[in-house]
Amino acid sequence: MVNFKWSSLALLALRAATAFAQDDFDAEPIKSVPVEQPELKADIETTFPDADIFGVKIVNGRVSKALIEITNHEDSPIDVSFVGGTLKTTKPLPEDAPASAAILRNLTAVRYDVSIPAGEKHQLPFQFVLDMNPQDVIVELIAIISNSATNQIFQVEAHSGPASIVEPPTSLFDPKFLTNTLFPHSIFLYLFLTGVFSAVLYFVYKTWIEALFPQARPARPAGGPSKKGRKAAIIEAEPCPALSRPAPPAAATARVTTRAGSPTITSTAPSRAALRAALAARRNKSGVGAGE
Repeated sequence: MVNFKWSSLALLALRAATAFAQDDFDAEPIKSVPVEQPELKADIETTFPDADIFGVKIVNGRVSKALIEITNHEDSPIDVSFVGGTLKTTKPLPEDAPASAAILRNLTAVRYDVSIPAGEKHQLPFQFVLDMNPQDVIVELIAIISNSATNQIFQVEAHSGPASIVEPPTSLFDPKFLTNTLFPHSIFLYLFLTGVFSAVLYFVYKTWIEALFPQARPARPAGGPSKKGRKAAIIEAEPCPALSRPAPPAAATARVTTRAGSPTITSTAPSRAALRAALAARRNKSGVGAGE
């Protein structure tokens, strides 16, 4: 019974001490002392090779590449462990919205584990692929760098700038579209472009250039007839329709020369006109004899 009373009193005393301590804690707030964070002595510059005069464009379905160049100004080497990033919206957020509400997409972090000696620079490629609705975003890249001498870890902003997410072009005259879609291998693209270029040159030559140069005439043979002589020979060789009819056989004899060269006399049968003339002569003679 005595032990139970002492235990109850100890519990009441612990509660009272806790209440007094809580009052003292509320009455005297703890003052935070600012601690100076060491800074990394390094320069980081990020560029996008595919950017044009209109800015950075992120094409859906294609690899977007960023080159991160880090120059070490520390007295000891620094190690680049990871590089990651996020895509944030360009639209203003409400005042009560958390900072994470601006994040549209997290980019996959890439591990490097690259050591950069003191006073030297190193370039790191960072690639990512997206498939989002076309819009304007802010690309932020963060690098995790550690100092091997002091064992300190730094989270450094490597890039923060606007970019545009666009759809890939579908024009047949776009080399990237031809390379990625129609011709996955570059050799086929070169052959196709060579054929198109040759066809264009041939069309230009046949349309404009060939008309500027006179065509060379074919050379005449040494002993051959001229163009006028060939025409005359052709005209003479063509038979005349009026002269091509068979001539009526004559009553007289014709002289024919044989192959041996000796002339032979051949007789032909009398024609109808000759027979009629002979009959008329006989009638005239018979009429004259009867009159005498």
